[in-house]
Amino acid sequence: MYYGQRKIENPIRWAMVGGGIGSQIGYIHRSAALRDFNFQLVAGAFDINPERGKAFGKELHIAEDRLYPDYKTMFAEEAKRADGIQAVSIATPNGTHYEITKAALEAGLHVVCEKPLCFTTKEAEELEALAQKQNKIVGITYGYAGHQAIEEARQLVAEGKLGKIRIVQLQFAHGFHNVAVEKNTASTKWRVNPKMAGPSYVLGDVGTHPLYLSEVICPDMKIKRLMCSRQSFVESRAPLEDNAMTIMEYDNGAIGYVWSSCVNCGSMHGQKVRIIGEKASIEWWDERPNQLTFEVQGEPVRILERGMGYLAPSALADDRIGGGHPEGLFEAWSNLYSRFAQAMVAADKGETVDFWYPNIHAGVEGVRWVENCVRSADNGATWVEYK
Repeated sequence: MYYGQRKIENPIRWAMVGGGIGSQIGYIHRSAALRDFNFQLVAGAFDINPERGKAFGKELHIAEDRLYPDYKTMFAEEAKRADGIQAVSIATPNGTHYEITKAALEAGLHVVCEKPLCFTTKEAEELEALAQKQNKIVGITYGYAGHQAIEEARQLVAEGKLGKIRIVQLQFAHGFHNVAVEKNTASTKWRVNPKMAGPSYVLGDVGTHPLYLSEVICPDMKIKRLMCSRQSFVESRAPLEDNAMTIMEYDNGAIGYVWSSCVNCGSMHGQKVRIIGEKASIEWWDERPNQLTFEVQGEPVRILERGMGYLAPSALADDRIGGGHPEGLFEAWSNLYSRFAQAMVAADKGETVDFWYPNIHAGVEGVRWVENCVRSADNGATWVEYK
């Protein structure tokens, strides 16, 4: 259990690009990064409007001379300071992630980037190579992966409690965009604009979340080929989809299904992960994140509760408040930011860490999956070899 003890010697001097006024995700980034004193927010370029960004930064008690009009100016000016930033989080629209991440790595900074990392696998692999060359960490904010139940699920699979995995059933299907809400909501408007969002909407925006969770839980399974069908039920969103179904075949003979949607009327979030083996199944639902269902064929269903002593030690290591008390998204993100910080410090020392976290390779694979899904869907929902 974590009681607030120090995990790194000194806080990492940290900045944000984007995430300003009106950005829900920006607030989550700050709350998670600052919670354990692993990061210290010292600079920012929070808004495409410089004055609005500066005013917001003042609200965060950041020195006025470290509030910048854009990320290029911030990287250049901070590099001149003895106490300049060491890491940056990118909370901007998708279409800017590649250029800002590349600039940050070239400036010698560690990066935490919103997903998707970029639009193409080629760009993603370029960033991965640059990160390796610079010996810098790039973390991707698959925030749900920080829940304790995900680590417990990983351990159950690793211990063979499910037997050989047969079926991976994934979905992230909410209903909040069942009509053209983007007409009046700026945060949705750019998500359905191919120039800003890239080649997909819900595949990249929600589908990659449960996909990454499945990769954490079943790290040895690799996709061999897939088939995807996608629709634009709100016609003005075409060519970007607001609903998609993907079928995947894995190299071990397992089959996978991913339902990605924002038009599932009545659904609050609808993110569920179910892993089915030859002996048992596990299921996690992000609206009830403190419980993991463990179902052994022929036995009563077991509900594994977060924070309880029967969980794996690696799952309990992320416990912040003990069993019975509900934890949620802010705790999950805090767990990931703690891992990001430890990985950054280790990289600066020329060391590696012995725990998983959503790193740049996870970002590359998310982009690769979306690219393959789009390729399949745009060729008439045909099977494509995964590449």
